[in-house]
Parts: sequence; structure tokens; C-alpha cells
Amino acid sequence: MAETNISVDQDQFNCSVCLDLLKEPVTIPCGHNYCKKCITDVWDQDDQKGIYRCPLCKQSFTPRPGLGKNMEIAEMVEKPNKTKHKAAASADPPSSVHTGSGDVRCDSCTGIKQKAVKSCRECRSSYCQNHLEQHESLFGVKGHNLMDATGQLQDMICPLHDKMLDIYCRTDQRCICMLCLVDEHKNHDTVSTAAARTEKQKHFGETQINLNQKIQKKEKDIQELREAVASHKRSAQTAVEDSERIFTQLVRSIEKRCSDVTQLIRDQERAAVSRAEIKLERLEQEINELRKRDTELKQLSETQDHVHFLQSLSSASVSLSGSTDGYSVSPHLSFDDVMKSVFQLRDKLQQFCREETEKIIETVKTIQVIIAPEYETREEFLQYFHPFMLDSNTICSSLRLSEDNTVITSTSCNYKYPKHPDRFDYWIEALCTESVSGRCYWEVEYSGNEGVHIAVAYKSIKRKGNSGGSRFGYNDQSWRLYCCNSSCSFRHNTIRTLLPVVSSRKIGVYVDHSAGTLSFLSVSDTVSLIHRVQTTFTQPLYPGIGLQNKTTVKLCRLNM
Repeated sequence: MAETNISVDQDQFNCSVCLDLLKEPVTIPCGHNYCKKCITDVWDQDDQKGIYRCPLCKQSFTPRPGLGKNMEIAEMVEKPNKTKHKAAASADPPSSVHTGSGDVRCDSCTGIKQKAVKSCRECRSSYCQNHLEQHESLFGVKGHNLMDATGQLQDMICPLHDKMLDIYCRTDQRCICMLCLVDEHKNHDTVSTAAARTEKQKHFGETQINLNQKIQKKEKDIQELREAVASHKRSAQTAVEDSERIFTQLVRSIEKRCSDVTQLIRDQERAAVSRAEIKLERLEQEINELRKRDTELKQLSETQDHVHFLQSLSSASVSLSGSTDGYSVSPHLSFDDVMKSVFQLRDKLQQFCREETEKIIETVKTIQVIIAPEYETREEFLQYFHPFMLDSNTICSSLRLSEDNTVITSTSCNYKYPKHPDRFDYWIEALCTESVSGRCYWEVEYSGNEGVHIAVAYKSIKRKGNSGGSRFGYNDQSWRLYCCNSSCSFRHNTIRTLLPVVSSRKIGVYVDHSAGTLSFLSVSDTVSLIHRVQTTFTQPLYPGIGLQNKTTVKLCRLNM
């Protein structure tokens, strides 16, 4: 009997999970066929939920169905499978693109993962070019929603109901699934995510303009800062040169004044001595003349001739009448008053120099580099420990706060806290009541499957809206460390720094405000530095906490 040839499409024997020809095909209760390993791996992940779904039609089964090999499908697949391997052996290997850093990997590739080019929302998988063609042949007519390859497919799934986030709740400003709509978001103002995107897209133009303006402002600030630094250096050099020149001029001026006073004293000395010497010479001449007359008078007094005596006495009286009685001598013969004036000048100059030098020193001291001490043990940090409490007026409405204001938990509930200008109304964040002054240390401990944002921020940080201005780490008002099981990073002013993963769930924070030092530490039996920041804090800092879904954080208390 002649063999009947039945034309079939080879793609109908592809597994919708791996998109390759079925291997050990099994049929599940809904009638769809899968590779035994593929469906087993999928349902192993569903064990914790207790509900097992068909990856294709999403029909659920409880309990977990048994798997039996579909012999008919296996025989039909065997021939095309052999043909495929034969063709693959004879053909040149297809070109492929291996994944690199930051690329999304194809979920269907076995062995070396290729770079994914598209992601499917319905299949919740990403595909390389080869597997994308197989996906198109299977589901192209069913209108699967494809997008550019993304590693964030899991973020598009509701963590509570494992459904796609296809609805946007305007009331709570968040994406939800269909089951959320009939549960906690019932009677809320909702639209499709596509409609919400269209609405919010209108504001992108203005947002982009604002961002460009901020970028230009930051670039201008950078340029101004660099120019200020260069100007500061030039100013310091000029100040040194001018100071040296001015003090040299002062020394020379004082030396010249000293020389002028010395010359004046010497000139005055020479003039006074010259006048005195002339007077001395004249006085000596007069003394000699008087002594001569005295001798003549003595001789005349001894003469016996009366006529001669009388005649000579008359001429002697005439010559004596022209002589002077003497000279008046000035009492100011010393330079004591001059020295007194010089001493007064010295005292005044010294006092002036002391006062002005102290002012100069105080001015110079305002420009200094503060070097912060580096601690190595937890005990050294604990000397600055301070217990903080969370400010109930700042916590986001999806956070549950403990009675002692030290523990917060992220939930899906809306606690409808009273409106307050300090409250974060979009990002799941909170600040503490007290600010950090001087040196301060505190510890934070978190639990849950998601990560935590540990931050410090200025009180002036924005609180409203979903922009980066109110999100820790996305502005120049805050500094944030992010930790989870598989990632760790630091962010400030949107700039992200990747860090090694931290195993400890207790994080210490140390701040030296005046030194501009911020340190994040991993705390266990010992402490180890995660990241340190050196900057200048212009305002008081407030400890802050940011959470993701189903995460609990507490501010630690110590028995000291």
C-alpha cells in the first residue's frame, strides 16, 4: 500500500516555551503540547503559588497535572527534527550576536545566549532574531504585543496577581492589573496604560525643556565652578605676591624713615655744635683779653706815680666798658624728646601691626581643608551613635509606620494620611524628624525580597510629584545607597555608581557634616566600607528611607 503524504507546517510542532521543535512532547489537560523539560521548569516555578498555568492559553490547574508522552506527536516530530539537524550540519552556521554588557539575553537560547532584539509581553520572554522568527510564525496572527528588548519584563507584571499591568489608576498614580481593578482599586479613576501614556506624553515636551534647561544650568555651574577654582588659585598667588611686595615696601619705608630721622639728628647735631664752637672760640678770646687787662690793672695798681695812675685808669675804664657779661645757654641740650617720639611711633606701629595681622590671620583661616578621621571598628563609629525616629508627616501613603516611629513597611494599601506639605506623595520615601549635626552615626536594618534606599537629604528636597526632584539620589539635594540581594549602587544628582553586592542586611551610616564626609558601611560582626563620599554640605542633613514593594526597614536602637 502506498504511503500517504500529509503536508503539515513544521512550525506547528514547535514548543511555545523554547520555540524549538518539541523534545519528548507531552500534552497537558488544555490540549497544548510542550517539551517535557520546558513545562516541568515552568511549573516548578509555580510550586510556591500552588496554581499551574498553561504558558499559551493561561488556563490554570490544581493540583499539578501529571505529564505523559504524546507518542503520535513524537513520531511526527522525529522526521522533521532529523531533517532539521541534517540541514543544520550541511549549511553554514547562522550569524549570531552574543550578549555583551548591558544587553538583554534571549530566553530561548540554549548554551551561549544570543542578544535579544524583541520582548513579548504575553509570553514574558525576550527573543533573538532566530527565535523571534519562530515566535512570529506561531503567534503572529494572534497579535502578541512585541516591544524592543527589555530586561524589565518582570516590572510589567503585578506582584500580587501575576497578571500584566495593563491599567493605570489615576487615583493612586500607579499601574495595576485587571484583578487589582476589581479589588483594592474598585471605583477608582482608571484608564488603559496606553491612554495614560498618551496623556502623560503631552507633558514630556515641557519636561524635556525643563531637563535641558537644568542640564544647561548644571553645565554653566560646572563652568563657573571651574572658573572660580582657577580664579581662586590666581587670587591666592596674587595675594602672596602682593603681600610680599607690600611688606617689603613697608620695611623699606621704615628703613628710609629711620635713615631720615638719623640724618636729621646728625644735621641738627652738626649745626648746634658748630654754633657752640664759634661761641666757645669767642668766649676764649674774650677771656684772654680780660686776663690781659687784669694784668695791666694789677701793674697799674702797684705804680708810685699818681699822675700816671690816674691817666691810665681812665683809659682802662673805657676798654672795659666794651666787654660782654656772658652768653645764655639753652636748657634743651638733649634729644630725649626725640627718642620719646620714636618710642611712641614704635609702640603705635607694633600695636597696629598686631591688630591688622590678627585680622589677616582670621581671614586666611576661613579658607582651609578639613581632613576627617578614618575609623575602622564599629566601636569607633558607635561613639557618635544617635537614635532617629521617622517623621510621620513625611511618609508616603503606602507606608505603614510602627507606633514608636522606627519601623516602616511598604504595602499595597493606601493609609490616607492627613495632607501635609512635607509628605512624599509619589515616591515611597520618608525622612526622619531630626537633622544631622557635627559627627553622627546610625544603623538601618531591612528585610524582604526587594531592596532598600538608604539616604540623607536636605530638608529643602521636593516632596510632590514623580519627578527626580523628589526622589532620593536623583537631585543635588540628596545622596542615596541602594541595596538588595543582587545589586548595590550609589546615586547622587542622577549619577549612578555601581558597587559590589553587600550580603549584610544591616547598613551603618556615618556623617561628618563639617568635613563633608558621608560613609555607608556593611555591619555584621565587623564593619566594612561600602562607599564614601567627600563633598561640601551647605544645609543640615536628614536621614531618609526609600522602599520597594513588600520591604520592611527599621532604625536600629542600641543598648549602650
